[in-house]
Amino acid sequence: MTNSGETFETKTYHKADVRLLPFLFLCYILAYLDRVNVGFAKLQMLKDLSMSDAAFATGAGIFFVGYFFFEVPSNVLLKKFGARMWIARIMISWGVISACMIFVRGEWSFYAMRFLLGLAEAGFFPGVIFYLTLWYPSRLRSTRTAWFVAAIAVSGVIGNPVSGWIMDKLSGAMNLAGWQWLFISEGLPSFLVGFWVIFYLDSSIEEAKWLTREEKALLASNLAAEDQHKTEHKLIDAFTSGKVWVLCAIYFTLMIGLYGIAFWLPTIVKAFGIKGYFGVGLITAIPYGVAVVGMILLSQHSDKTGERRLHYVANVTAGAFGLILSGVFASHPVLAVIFLSIGTLGVIGSMPLFWPLPSAFLAGTAAAAGIGIVNSVGNLGGYFGPNIPIWAKAVSSNQSAALYIIAGILMVGAVLTYFFVPKTLRVRVGSPT
Repeated sequence: MTNSGETFETKTYHKADVRLLPFLFLCYILAYLDRVNVGFAKLQMLKDLSMSDAAFATGAGIFFVGYFFFEVPSNVLLKKFGARMWIARIMISWGVISACMIFVRGEWSFYAMRFLLGLAEAGFFPGVIFYLTLWYPSRLRSTRTAWFVAAIAVSGVIGNPVSGWIMDKLSGAMNLAGWQWLFISEGLPSFLVGFWVIFYLDSSIEEAKWLTREEKALLASNLAAEDQHKTEHKLIDAFTSGKVWVLCAIYFTLMIGLYGIAFWLPTIVKAFGIKGYFGVGLITAIPYGVAVVGMILLSQHSDKTGERRLHYVANVTAGAFGLILSGVFASHPVLAVIFLSIGTLGVIGSMPLFWPLPSAFLAGTAAAAGIGIVNSVGNLGGYFGPNIPIWAKAVSSNQSAALYIIAGILMVGAVLTYFFVPKTLRVRVGSPT
């Protein structure tokens, strides 16, 4: 390819980046906040509603049961009806349900609302991951996925202090508790942005009026050339592929790590003796801030080399050791936060390294279903992650036992990746294939 051609391609993808990534990033910040803000609400709502830690863990995890049942159907329906309308439907419904969490009055209503929230949100994350496959070839996808997944980390950097501020400042306003204001304040924006999706997103390259005919042709030809190297195209192929089920197992371990950290990090930090919800929010933002920077650098290097497998193994392993050391130094808050930051990077930073793998060998409807299967089965780890601290207390008096268990599970995922993810799933670099 000529230099002028490379310049045209670079400018075209930059144009797509500017149009798509910031908006998808915003959507995922709202999604992740509405999913995990219950970890902050826990600091107040358990006392208000006379709920136990075990009830909280069950409710936090039951989200992923609802998520599991509707995940694959949701992603297939996205392929059928188009990303614009389906992602809008997802965001509007979860915004309403998240705001309605203010009506929770006890354990069973908490379980019901968390289950419904999982049903509503099912399909959003894998839907966007699939949506990116409609615009970018595999060789460019890890960095783009990283910018999208970075919303998890950024939601922690921004959302945790904001959540703490809301609970500190609005408690008692209009006779509502701080945790109720938290759900209202972070549910309403999702509802409003859901309507914005209808007017902003394009479901395909062909629909994009902001691209010229030549730009559309370039993007489409790059994707078509890549699809020629994929052999599994039918819906049933996604369910019968051994590679898909190995990826499910690996992602399951990663989600145990993610939600084991996300739902309990505010509680861990509060145990350091931090005063006020806002102070807790500021400290919990630190690990997420480290994850933002680290995951972008990792993903850029992975895209540059085209290698995913060893990048994933090395980062997850480092994260596991970070969690272990954070437990060892639990009585030293500064060291504990440093190692928690490494652990958080090991989990969140591995997601953009993982997600190019399913679409490296699946195409079409099989890709939509395969991504949905991996995300739905893998996200069942989100049920186990919040419950591990509860189960660990039953078998050990060591306050850091849960961190050691989560670290061990992450290592299982690293081993599975090293031995069972084919080395041939290497993304091509350079010119489009």
